[in-house]
Amino acid sequence: MPLSLRAKLLRDLILDVWGIAAFLVNLGANLWAVSQYVLSGRYVWAALVLTLLGLASVALQVFSWVWLRADPLGLHVSQPPGRCLALLHLLQLGYLYRCKQSLQQGLLVWQQQVPSDFDLAYADFLSLDISMLRLFETFLEKTPQLTLILAIVLHSGRAECYQWVVIIMSLVSISWALLDYHRALRTCLPSQHHLRLGSSVIYFLWNLLLLWPRVLAVALFSALFPRYVALHFLGLWLVLLLWVWLQGTDFMPDPCSEWLYRATVATILYFSWFNVAEGHTRGRATIHLMFLLSDSALMVVTWVPYGAWLPSGILLQILLPVGGASFLLGLVLRLVYYHWLHPRCHWESAQVDGTRALHFPEWCQLPQNSRMIELAQNFFPKARDEASLPWEGEVNGVL
Repeated sequence: MPLSLRAKLLRDLILDVWGIAAFLVNLGANLWAVSQYVLSGRYVWAALVLTLLGLASVALQVFSWVWLRADPLGLHVSQPPGRCLALLHLLQLGYLYRCKQSLQQGLLVWQQQVPSDFDLAYADFLSLDISMLRLFETFLEKTPQLTLILAIVLHSGRAECYQWVVIIMSLVSISWALLDYHRALRTCLPSQHHLRLGSSVIYFLWNLLLLWPRVLAVALFSALFPRYVALHFLGLWLVLLLWVWLQGTDFMPDPCSEWLYRATVATILYFSWFNVAEGHTRGRATIHLMFLLSDSALMVVTWVPYGAWLPSGILLQILLPVGGASFLLGLVLRLVYYHWLHPRCHWESAQVDGTRALHFPEWCQLPQNSRMIELAQNFFPKARDEASLPWEGEVNGVL
């Protein structure tokens, strides 16, 4: 095995272990927080944390189960029988099982002297699904949990040790999930565009710097007006769900699960940008950014006059400028990334299992994750003819 390939496989194994460990640590921190809330008599807070954990876990198991049922017959040779697999998902262990399956396949490939193309492609197939599930789990559970914990801290005026653990782990895990998803999409490109260390750092930072001011604005609104934050989320979520539906998504294998996907995407869009449709997305990304910026500004205007209600230890005069500076810096880093580091690709359409895929004959005999290939085609811009003028080209995601 070439040293470069062995190093890549080892790096992927380390990242898989890190992802599983982060998931378990974050779960443990949340259960720790629930126990502390119960012991201190904060039953409503404990119930909210458990509700978010339960809803996210159920959605994650449904996605995993539907994808496994839609995969080609005979692809997952070593997986347990259907009833055992269904029981694992019913017990909320489907995601962890898939992580274990991906880790085992990665170890199998890494130990081989000359791994077969099928084993390599199958390892990529599994890791792509894990990256997608991790992203969904991040925005269905970690991001709402982070918002809730911040609202509790702002309301009480102090942060306990377990709350700091949840906040730090959530911030790092959210940005890491976005980076991991982006790296996974790049493996679907027709030519290798590896995300180097410097590009990874920039991508990680701009996501972190743009996301936490949004979470902070929602958390402060929740701390002051806890009865209205649910109405605020539901109203925006319905608007975003309508927007996703109007873009004609066709990601899941059946209409019912497609609505679950659209609902999940609408939840992601409440906090961050997520592309779901093919075409030049500069306009859609700009609309979404302005929408979130306007909404966050309205929330700030709403709760600033009532800031005296918060404990005196919370310095709004510091939080607001820091949040604004973070947003501007994140926007600059995002523009830098998309202008110089985002790849353009030559896509050729073909039909593989009813889904557009890369038009390479040798790929037809290998496992192809058509779900992620379609998202990659939507996310990465199509390269234009070299004769085109520089200002005539559009780069997907550039504002």
